[in-house]
Amino acid sequence: VHLVESGGGLVQPGGSLRLECAASGFALSSYVVKWFRQAPGKERELVANIGLQNYAYYADFVRSRFVISRDNAKNVVSLQLNMLEPQDTAVYTCTANDYWGQGTQVTVGT
Repeated sequence: VHLVESGGGLVQPGGSLRLECAASGFALSSYVVKWFRQAPGKERELVANIGLQNYAYYADFVRSRFVISRDNAKNVVSLQLNMLEPQDTAVYTCTANDYWGQGTQVTVGT
């Protein structure tokens, strides 16, 4: 049983990335899935979560730039990051069913 994030990388300001959180051993569709991020020297913060009825919550700093969604057929929850800013640089980690992934690095810069 584990979660694996993918899709991070280096992107220029204003660019986009699509992060994926894939689960094995359990169905993400049965759990609230949350994305957190942690920048160097800062505390971990909640970015977004998606409920069992697909209700989505976003942190204020997202400002309509990110979209969280489910693909139950693939057992994946995605986080689409748009209009990225340097302050979005962080390790992004997903969690569900009390499991945490290892995280994926997002770096916004030139």
